[in-house]
Amino acid sequence: MTEYDYDYEDLGLVAGLEIHQQLDTETKLFCGCPTDLREPDEAARTFSRFLHPTKSELGELDDAALEESRVEREFEYLAYDSTCLVEEDDEPPHRLDHEARTVAMQIAELLDMNVVDEAHVMRKLVIDGSNTSGFQRSSLIAQEGEIGTSDGPVSVVDLMLEEESAQRVEERDDGVLYSLDRLGIPLVEIGTGPDISSPEQAREAAQTIGMLLRSTGKVKRGLGTIRQDVNVSIADGARVEIKGVQALDQIDEIVRFEVGRQAELVEIRDELRSRDASVGDVADVTSVFEDSDSGVIRGALDAGGKVTAVPLYGFDGLVGRELQPDRRLGTELSDHAKRHGAGGIFHTDELPAYGVTEAEVEALRDAVDAGPEDAVAIVADDPETADLAIDAVAERAAVAIEEVPEETRGANDDGTTRYLRPLPGAARMYPETDVLPVDLDPSDVETPELLTEKVDRYQAEFGLDAGLAEQVAYGRTMPLFEEAVDAGIDATFAAGLLESTLTELRRDDVAVSELTDDHLLAVMHLVEDGNLAKEGVNDVLSTIAEDPSLTAEEAVEEAGLSGVSEDEVREAIAEVVERNADQVEQQGMGAFSALMGEAMGALRGKADGGVVSDVLREEIQKRA
Repeated sequence: MTEYDYDYEDLGLVAGLEIHQQLDTETKLFCGCPTDLREPDEAARTFSRFLHPTKSELGELDDAALEESRVEREFEYLAYDSTCLVEEDDEPPHRLDHEARTVAMQIAELLDMNVVDEAHVMRKLVIDGSNTSGFQRSSLIAQEGEIGTSDGPVSVVDLMLEEESAQRVEERDDGVLYSLDRLGIPLVEIGTGPDISSPEQAREAAQTIGMLLRSTGKVKRGLGTIRQDVNVSIADGARVEIKGVQALDQIDEIVRFEVGRQAELVEIRDELRSRDASVGDVADVTSVFEDSDSGVIRGALDAGGKVTAVPLYGFDGLVGRELQPDRRLGTELSDHAKRHGAGGIFHTDELPAYGVTEAEVEALRDAVDAGPEDAVAIVADDPETADLAIDAVAERAAVAIEEVPEETRGANDDGTTRYLRPLPGAARMYPETDVLPVDLDPSDVETPELLTEKVDRYQAEFGLDAGLAEQVAYGRTMPLFEEAVDAGIDATFAAGLLESTLTELRRDDVAVSELTDDHLLAVMHLVEDGNLAKEGVNDVLSTIAEDPSLTAEEAVEEAGLSGVSEDEVREAIAEVVERNADQVEQQGMGAFSALMGEAMGALRGKADGGVVSDVLREEIQKRA
């Protein structure tokens, strides 16, 4: 069986989505700070925190938070000149941002959801350092919606308005470095029901929700601004939440691979039960490797570490069994060891290798009373880490005999996944007492035009062809295009500048990112008012990109493209025709194309191409 030939109905595939999308608002969700991202080297200062889990109102500790806390880490934060006390958790949060609430209600309308009467803010326990407070603030905005797919409707269970987490800058041995520029950006989380029954439907549902989100014109674009989490289970498996899917075209592959992983784990479970498999006691086997030439083991022992082992009775051949491409049951055991600080594990399904000899493998088996039908996993690290890691490996191996575990996994770039932590429980959330509830009134919210409707309108109203209309409607510059045409700019020219000209400049290594909406709009107005030839737009924009402090008018002067009079145009073209008099006399209007390029070059973008064309025709006709 390959990852492509599963009978999803027979396996009982059930999947759902959680879409997280940053909103493009002026300020953050609970303070007045801007939502612009900064470069780490712009940081003005740093500070540190140590975070620990707290109990819920019912006195319970969340399993995911508890596991996170087992590794003591220091979290350092980059603060900027725009960072405020709310972001540092040194001041209570302000009221739920009005603009963010409005956009969230627009999204609810597009998803056919019922907006709640009052928004109450909750705290969601998160102690991985991604929030300075140790929790994320979240508020329910709407419930009970639906979207359509070609395989039937998919319910939308809830829409949450949340604060984005801090951005991870650097992983360290003893902690993590975060940047506070992203912390607090408004984020909507959209959760579907478990109605998805195929990988293709999962992708289509995500694409539909993405289109609806972009239809508001108020969502951020670019890498990291939208994340898809996928919940997947099969009938004999378990609910697994896969976090951090960045690309839409990866969703169907991730679902396929997770179905395959769970199906393989079910088969491994059944095989282990038939073998009456069990997990033995953890043991210190340092003496077996005292003279080892393995680089990993030698490095750990030389640093004062030790080697721990756990016998896996009846596991021989199964620890190395592939669950996903290049990921095995042994990889899953290793993920749990890594979660507790170890670099990974070795196991007998892959040994001898990595400098471990056949003799050492035999001595290892003898040390833990493992026979040929058994497997052994080992960890080499400092004493505390080695003990924690091997215990985690033993726990995960014991689970393999019983069931497919419910857990949270992280998406890898190749479509496979890795273990992150247990699934969070209800103990993770409790009321936020520092933020007052907010009344929500969707009747005052304007329903956005869908992107699919924009494509049709751009064709009918502006005469754009279907391809260009779709490019503009789905592109990042759609709001600027609409602002331009509302200001009287020719729609075809505006669309061409935003979708074609900027692409050309980017390919020519022009710093297009330096061009603001105001720059682009000002250049469009110069062309519309006849103060700049279209042929000079590239040069003017390139000049502004080099020095963004220039106005559009100053850039025209800097580029040497100040307009010329009609007499000057006629004089320049007459000179071109005179230089090519023999060709004109022989070819007549047949010489037009060759001379047009020369004429435009002579005027260097100072005159509109239409004017140049008309005058050139007149001059050729005089001599023909």
